[in-house]
Amino acid sequence: MAIQKITIEQFLELSSQYPVLDVRSPGEYTHAHIPGAHSLPLFTDEERKVVGTAYKQQSRQAAIKIGLDYFGVKMRKMVEEVELKLTGKQKNSANEQPSTNNVLIHCWRGGMRSAGVAWLLDLYGFKVYTLVGGYKAYRKWVRDQFEKPYQFMILGGYTGSAKTEVLHQLKKEDLPVIDLEALAHHKGSAFGALGESAQPTQEMFENLLAQDLSGLRRSIKGNTFIEDESQRIGLLKLPDPLWATMRKSNICFLDIPFEERLNYLAAAYGKYEKEKLVNAIIRIQKRLGGLETKTAIGYLLEDNYKECFRILLKYYDKWYAKGLFNRGNIDALLTKIVFDKIEISVLTTAVKETTKNITVPALND
Repeated sequence: MAIQKITIEQFLELSSQYPVLDVRSPGEYTHAHIPGAHSLPLFTDEERKVVGTAYKQQSRQAAIKIGLDYFGVKMRKMVEEVELKLTGKQKNSANEQPSTNNVLIHCWRGGMRSAGVAWLLDLYGFKVYTLVGGYKAYRKWVRDQFEKPYQFMILGGYTGSAKTEVLHQLKKEDLPVIDLEALAHHKGSAFGALGESAQPTQEMFENLLAQDLSGLRRSIKGNTFIEDESQRIGLLKLPDPLWATMRKSNICFLDIPFEERLNYLAAAYGKYEKEKLVNAIIRIQKRLGGLETKTAIGYLLEDNYKECFRILLKYYDKWYAKGLFNRGNIDALLTKIVFDKIEISVLTTAVKETTKNITVPALND
């Protein structure tokens, strides 16, 4: 069977059917990778460094010889590892025919690492596809996704309006949704890391986001719901082109009374450890002000969560209003839905009914 070189578009199309094997080093994979790809490193991080140094300081041939020393002793193990990934078992019979399973392979630039592993797996009997341009080509594809036109419906509302919960319910009802906070592992405020796992790297966040955007572009027509966020979500940043598109998109604004939102927040965040809440308050003390910071922490230590969050909610309302109205043509973009109480099912139904007739051509189309 011949090894087939394919473009990034073909590679991603086939990745829904066949496993992707990332033969870059463990460090490269851990930093960021194609979502769903399996790590099958040809070299360890240290081996990669040695080979790279030989390539730069000696010659291509010297680097290849060193690489072959590392590769040779790993060949059987790599084949068996691929068998395990694909079938859950190894082939032990000497008379057994080679596997004809399909695999997709890539390295950083589609060079010697992917070529070496592709040769091995092809020799053994796999049908092998390699990515022209490697992971570098994939990253170009990722960046291209943020430049494309999207028909977003921004779900807005002051802090404590249950936007995230409504977004989750819309997704459960099979409406198109991009959940930025889920991708970022962060809820977007100084308190956003509470209850979340560690954030991905910026590069991995972009990979995950591009994958979701591409999937929606292929499968739906009409508005895609996305929560109103600042450009930074914790340590991560929304790509500039995508952020610019969001700022020009229609907004469905959940208008919930202050006291209702306050009760909702106090209940939601009151379950967390006081030390973590205090640390979160301290992170915004420069903008919150010394006196308000001290007062909020004092209420918290007295178990008066409601008065603590009253101070914080006033602060966040001010900053959200600034971001909301600091965009062009806000009057034409904004549609408010007024509610007295937070009831997720009621809010979700109202959002669907209100927005189904607010459809505009995709921006930049």
